[in-house]
This record gives sequence, structure tokens and C-alpha cells, in this order.
Amino acid sequence: MNTFSNSPSTDLAATADKAYPKFRYDGSGDLARIGLIYIASSVVMEEEMWAMSAPGVSTHTARVKLPKVTVEGIEQMMNAPELEQAARLAGAAPIDVLLFGGTSASFLHGTAYDHALIEKLRQWVPGPKITTASTATLAALKQVKAGKVALATPYLPEIHERAIRFLEENGHQVVKSAYLGISDDHALAEVSLEQVYDHVLSVDHADATAIFVSCTNFRTVGAIEALEQKLGKPVISAIQASFWHCLALTGAAGAKPGYGQLFKEMIAAPEVSS
Repeated sequence: MNTFSNSPSTDLAATADKAYPKFRYDGSGDLARIGLIYIASSVVMEEEMWAMSAPGVSTHTARVKLPKVTVEGIEQMMNAPELEQAARLAGAAPIDVLLFGGTSASFLHGTAYDHALIEKLRQWVPGPKITTASTATLAALKQVKAGKVALATPYLPEIHERAIRFLEENGHQVVKSAYLGISDDHALAEVSLEQVYDHVLSVDHADATAIFVSCTNFRTVGAIEALEQKLGKPVISAIQASFWHCLALTGAAGAKPGYGQLFKEMIAAPEVSS
């Protein structure tokens, strides 16, 4: 006997009247789907975004190759045709927001460069909201009402200096800063949270209203709550800011608690965040 049905609308309607057991959360992005353009050799941003995501928020990644974490290596990546390909691949999914997950790659040549990148992404992927790690950082600093800031990065000095320039051209005087001088992408991800914690503490300054930690392959979010409790001021990281801005653009309260005061208006309801 043939029991095949070709009327899915009737079948779906019938499920409304059935009683089902409670199912486990399966990772579905019912609240927000984030499309992420990310470095091929990097791992930290995806891990930390998953850690901060309440059920209902999902991240879907397309990757681009970064030869080396130097000015020349970043420029090579940003001028390669693979960037457009990655954007279009990420945008082929039904995403709500598209995030370019590179901080130095978006602030490298200043604010106008970051804005031009957003416009290119918008042309390549019309439809979803668009942001970059650098744009998200400025939005996050504005959200916590930051003025003067301190800066901690893992970068080489020439990239670190460009981070200072980007912050200061956007109204955030950098009163103290420090860098680690790392140029290998895998090495960036291997810096421990204990080392990150000490690095951030080393740049604190009485005049700094917030501390910014740059780089999207540099572990931060697990230490942010402890740092804020120790310092008594907001600590903003590039990954934290990027995830927060994606939620803000979509209007989704989809963050788990414990990742900094930036999220105080974006925490998911207890039954969702558990």
C-alpha cells in the first residue's frame, strides 16, 4: 500500500493539533542568523560568538586567507577576489546580518576605508544588515559612553599605531596602550586568558573611561566580566563588540549573561539563555 503524501501544507497543518515530546535545542537561528566573513587561519571569534550566543542565535561563516598579520599581508587579503567570493557565499544563506570579522583589516586605512568596505559588502550582498568589527567597536564605545580609552592589542607596532589613529580620529583619545608584537595568526589564538587579563590590566589609566582590546583572533570574552569587576569600568573587545552590534542591528536579545556590561540590554530571557 502506498502511504506517500505530496501535500505538505496539509501535513504541517495537522501537526498543530498533535502533542509532541519536548525536543532539545538544535542550534536553530530563530532569533538571529549572523553571516561571518572570517580569516581562514583564525578560530577564536567563532568560538567566542558561540559562547556568548543564547539559543536562537546562530553564526554561519565564510573564510578568506590572510598570508600574515602584517600591513602587507592584510592589504593582500583585502585586495584579493576571494573577499567578494566569501561575502557572496555568506550572503547566499538566509542571514539577518553580515559581519566582516577583521578589526585591523577594517581600520587599516582609517574610517573612510571602513565605510567603503561596508558599501562594497552592501553591493555584493544586498538585503541583510552590514557591519564590520571596527564599525561595531565604535558603536560599542558609544553605547558605554566612552570618551578617553586605553588600548590593548596583540599586534605588531605598525598595526597597533593604526589602531590608535583609528580610535583618535573617531574621538577616543588613547591615554595608554600596549601591544604584544605577534605576527603569526595561530600564535594570536594561543595567548592564554591569564596573559590577556594581565595585558589588559597593564594599560589601565585613571583617565581612561573604557578599555578596548583589539583583534578577532585574540581570546577576550572569558575575562571581560572579571576585568570589569577589577577595574570598575567597561572593557570592550573587538569580538564582544561585533557580536553585540549584530544583535543590536537585528533587535535580538540573544546574549548569555556574563560577558560584560555592554550586553545589559541584550541578555536573553532566562528560559532562553539557559
